[in-house]
Amino acid sequence: MRNHHGTCFPGWTAYRIFALLLVSTLTLTCASPTPAQKEKKKKPDASPSADSSKLLVPLPDEQQIEYTLSEMLGAWQVGDIEKLHSDYADDVVVVNGSWGPPIVGWNNYLALYQQQRARMQRVRMDRTNTFIKVMGAVAWASYQWDFEAIVDGQPMQSQGLTSVVLQKRNNQWVIALNHTSFAPKPPQAAPASAPSGPPQPAKPAPR
Repeated sequence: MRNHHGTCFPGWTAYRIFALLLVSTLTLTCASPTPAQKEKKKKPDASPSADSSKLLVPLPDEQQIEYTLSEMLGAWQVGDIEKLHSDYADDVVVVNGSWGPPIVGWNNYLALYQQQRARMQRVRMDRTNTFIKVMGAVAWASYQWDFEAIVDGQPMQSQGLTSVVLQKRNNQWVIALNHTSFAPKPPQAAPASAPSGPPQPAKPAPR
């Protein structure tokens, strides 16, 4: 596996989609309003604005970037192109993992992504050891990932590292540069071999 955001395969943590359906039923009376009621309706409504989004306290930049990374990886996993695009800049640069020129622009990246995603099923990706650094309107993040999927009908597992550069545009963090690379796991140490043959009796201590 090479660069999973370039010309190979990546993965992730689980992607969540929330939907809220609100149904309201209004009951109207047939009686005509009294003059007092009409006068009351003319007065401005002093109740709080229905736009509660203005009252929300914005998250710190580090938490916004953490959310962007989770959303991006989740969208990549399930094939949500619209959500994936919202986390990438239109002029994003993706490092090519096959010794080719960088992939410049969302449309060029999207074409390669769709080719990859069509070959994969049951995609899973875990992200660990994320480090985020913010410097004004620019930030970078690095993390490790562990990928598992069915690729071309065969099970595949790999792991690697990703570094991204983000910019804050229109009050939203987007990925402007992505560099993902494969990293083999270090070999596990072999267990110490047990001595062969039956145990020998302990020698008596000299006197």
